[in-house]
Amino acid sequence: MGHALSLFLVITFTLCMLWGLTVPMHTMMGSTQVNMHMHEGWAAFMPGFHWSIAGYLIGLAWAYAYGWYTALLFVPLYNFFNRKSPG
Repeated sequence: MGHALSLFLVITFTLCMLWGLTVPMHTMMGSTQVNMHMHEGWAAFMPGFHWSIAGYLIGLAWAYAYGWYTALLFVPLYNFFNRKSPG
């Protein structure tokens, strides 16, 4: 479960980085200018992340770690609350 969730977050992070490279920083939606990038959001949750190759590698490490953290927290909780009662 830990590897699967970590891989999912790494792929999602990579897709967001590719999105940031291909889509303009600001886009007009009607008369409002909208920021279409996520790097400010990633930087808040991934210390050391910035918009560079080294920052991308740091982001990959954080995404993988957050996957394992989530699995280590939720799998035991799921097993605890999903156990069968005797009888």
